Amino acid sequence: MTLLAGIIPAEHAAGHTLVLPCPDGPVAVSPMASAWFSDVTWLREPSRASGARKMTGARFRGIQQAESVTPGVMRLGEEHIATGPFAVEGERLAEVSLKAPKAEAYVLARSDGLRDVRAPAPTSYDDRDGIARSFPQALPQGGELRVIQWAVAAARKTGGVLLADGHRLMAPDPTGSVNLTLYSAHPLASGDILPLLRAFIATAEVGADQPTADGSPHYRLVGPTAYDGSIVIDVERVDRVPRALAELDWRSYGPFAYRMSWVPANPYELDLEQPSGLHVIARARMRSSMARLAVTLQSRIAGIVVDDGGFVAGAGELETRNDPQAGTGSGGRAWV
Repeated sequence: MTLLAGIIPAEHAAGHTLVLPCPDGPVAVSPMASAWFSDVTWLREPSRASGARKMTGARFRGIQQAESVTPGVMRLGEEHIATGPFAVEGERLAEVSLKAPKAEAYVLARSDGLRDVRAPAPTSYDDRDGIARSFPQALPQGGELRVIQWAVAAARKTGGVLLADGHRLMAPDPTGSVNLTLYSAHPLASGDILPLLRAFIATAEVGADQPTADGSPHYRLVGPTAYDGSIVIDVERVDRVPRALAELDWRSYGPFAYRMSWVPANPYELDLEQPSGLHVIARARMRSSMARLAVTLQSRIAGIVVDDGGFVAGAGELETRNDPQAGTGSGGRAWV
């Protein structure tokens, strides 16, 4: 059964529907798309208009201001488009398991109106994003797979959902995003970073330290714990930075990447859509520690933080990640 029938026009019902919460206003979907795709442009921009709407029913009297939206069309990669937004409110949010006051939906499909050619059925259903589960008959490939992966990442970033083929629900856990990378113009030696990591994990050590021929730093720090796995920091000079940084002033970041990654006790669980409770508890603690570590490092050498979905992680998001109430756990320090 197609979900959000009546909200999504019938001609778009078979497309992949990305539903993003928008409690504070319209979703900035174009910058999120630009973080993954080149030449993202509105072929037809959406238009918004405010008007009065009469409230009816025993509990409602008077007039309420309402916004009407005429959907637009945005190029998404070489062969696909996103059509929207379509407003989703009230009981229809529960239909897609969203706990939000309102949301906006975008339908993702081929620009030529044809169906994507898919690969054979999956041989395994263990993947973090639930893509194999959502396409049990034939897996997406090529451009369609890229669009779906982006949509899942965008849903995880915002707490939204993706309806594969319009009806199979994919609801990635926002707290599943742990790893962060700081891009900065300032290189630091391993001896400068190690004390920062030891503030979170006292047993942290230098795993490898081999500067490049031009003197650029190239090292790994490892902070192991007894219960929560390890935090690993890989530092190196890179030739390419994430596409999300292209929209920013180049002076805001640099070529030195400080990659902060979590290696859990059982790395296999990173590839599970529904990991164990112990994994989730450890992940919450490490997510908080990673956010605090990124903030500490950024305050020292500036730069821009990018999350593992390829999107910029601003100060507000890092603060939310450090909130013990934002996930299952007991604060921002790992168990050692």
